[in-house]
Amino acid sequence: MLIVHGLDLSYFTGKLEGYLRAKGLAYRLQEMDTRAFRRLGRITGVRQMPQLELPDGRWMTDTVRIMDTLEVEHPEPTLTPADPVCALIAGLIETFGDEHLWRPALYYRWACADDARLMSGRLAQGMLRDVPGPLALKRQFILMRQRAHYLRGEGVTATNRLEIEADYLDLLDALEPVLRRRDWVLGPAPTRADIGLFGPLFRHFHCDPTPGRILRARAPAVAAWVTRLWALEGVPAADARSLDQIPDDLAPLFALIRTRFLPELVANAMAVATGQGDVVHHLSRTAPIRYRSNPYRAARLARLQRDHVALETPARARVTAILGVDLSGPLFPPAPTPPLQPDGLRDRRGRPTR
Repeated sequence: MLIVHGLDLSYFTGKLEGYLRAKGLAYRLQEMDTRAFRRLGRITGVRQMPQLELPDGRWMTDTVRIMDTLEVEHPEPTLTPADPVCALIAGLIETFGDEHLWRPALYYRWACADDARLMSGRLAQGMLRDVPGPLALKRQFILMRQRAHYLRGEGVTATNRLEIEADYLDLLDALEPVLRRRDWVLGPAPTRADIGLFGPLFRHFHCDPTPGRILRARAPAVAAWVTRLWALEGVPAADARSLDQIPDDLAPLFALIRTRFLPELVANAMAVATGQGDVVHHLSRTAPIRYRSNPYRAARLARLQRDHVALETPARARVTAILGVDLSGPLFPPAPTPPLQPDGLRDRRGRPTR
């Protein structure tokens, strides 16, 4: 059985669990504490969650690479359409879920008093269960740390707070009519688009008190989609291989990606390429946001661009028509050559396996 090392309130642990459930792959969740977090960091060379332990002794990190590998090693059912345009669009929506919804998800968890009180207590009793000391002191430490990292560190201020809330509310408005019509985002089978959106929508927006109330009241079909994917445990989902068209009703979602996500992704990539420590991006005319530049997010944009360039000319034209923007156009920096790096697969001693 696969072992997912993470936490049951973690954004990317939830994403990986959703993927394994959609694949029908049996796993168990091994809850981390601080000692396990350090130990796994020594094994894989990366202190992050989740980490996946395979029965053959290999370890994998980074949900994107984990999914890349398991799609090859366990091809049925696949969550990757054979049509290259649909595959690229699914990957783009996955990237949007991973890298754009992160900020509003963490905002609701740590800026709202009820949510922060509940989640700091759960982390104190869970992740810090092996740390000696009073529970109240551990909760206070978590509150201070999380707010420093995920509010101030992500550029959240009183000036841009409403714009960050709008990222969530507008997402629900874009998805609700879609998921009233069908079970999955791109069609009759789940794809990586569903998995990328599932991470924030399950573990944060669905489970945390404040966004959960909003979700149930504003977008009940989206709430049903969350539980539908989670209920796939042990039952492989329909195969996405035959999906070959992008539905017209996704235009509002693509508008959010085009106007809010891609400009910020480009601003971050330019900051990384020029060695700037900070990104200053304007969410609107009155709501600037400033945060540390992120090389990983730049690499996610580069991956999308490389996939786009690899398409045949008619397929690239289809993508541009769907998104309303050319991913290889003058507004986008050229995709850099990817650096040599481990592919996320390691043996029990932490050595790359290939």
